[in-house]
Amino acid sequence: MSKSTRLPRKRFYRARAHSNPLSDSHFPVPIMPSHVNYSIHYPQFFPSDQTTDDSGNRTSALERSFTKTCVKNIQFADIGCGFGGLLINLSTLFPETLMIGMELRDKVTEYVKERILALRAGNPGQYQNISVVRTNSMKYIPNFFEKGQLSKMFFLFPDPHFKEKNHRRRVISPHLLDEYAYTLMVGGIIYTITDVEELGDWMKACLEGHPLFEAISKEELEADPVVKLLSSATEEGQKVARNEGQTFQAIYRRIMPSDTEKEELSSAPLN
Repeated sequence: MSKSTRLPRKRFYRARAHSNPLSDSHFPVPIMPSHVNYSIHYPQFFPSDQTTDDSGNRTSALERSFTKTCVKNIQFADIGCGFGGLLINLSTLFPETLMIGMELRDKVTEYVKERILALRAGNPGQYQNISVVRTNSMKYIPNFFEKGQLSKMFFLFPDPHFKEKNHRRRVISPHLLDEYAYTLMVGGIIYTITDVEELGDWMKACLEGHPLFEAISKEELEADPVVKLLSSATEEGQKVARNEGQTFQAIYRRIMPSDTEKEELSSAPLN
């Protein structure tokens, strides 16, 4: 890809607002987190002779054990990252933290890749800690992240899937929260925001009802610099602000279950 400092133009990367997460898309998926090729995402942090993508086709012992031996791991994941606005804002706020956007739409993913390359070229030494991958996060989260690896997950303005029959497509649901809880470290935070009140209530209810998450206090939210970005860093958030619309946040912390909850979880039937 070109390393021009000129930012890509969105009009050349037009795509539908959302994609069906239950459809079968064809893109490489690592068979396990240790097969994620960090060098193609963060070349400044991980210079390497690796030449493969994230499909799991490894060519060396170094590659097979890469995430287990590297000093850094991805800590932030922006699920459905759109055009990358949040990633770019977080990059300078947490310059030493690796973060990745996960996007299903191919043209949008390509736009974010080109945008990051242009920002790196135009700002030497900056934006080296962000990347994007085309994938279906509703299916492949465990393929990318180890247990307790992430400290923050973001779900900003997800597809509301208004029809009741399509609620199973929502990116926040009780069974998907099990996977998110697996990849979040204890104390990690899940951030959600939407401009659809019904979806906001849904996401809050799902998080409130899950034994591994607890709501964060108002005082903590006010002190968290990330919270301010939720409604301002993305194109969708800016559109809502221009229209003077409302937003609905649900921000929860990953916790350890109580002894009683541990027993209930261990005795729960498998789906």
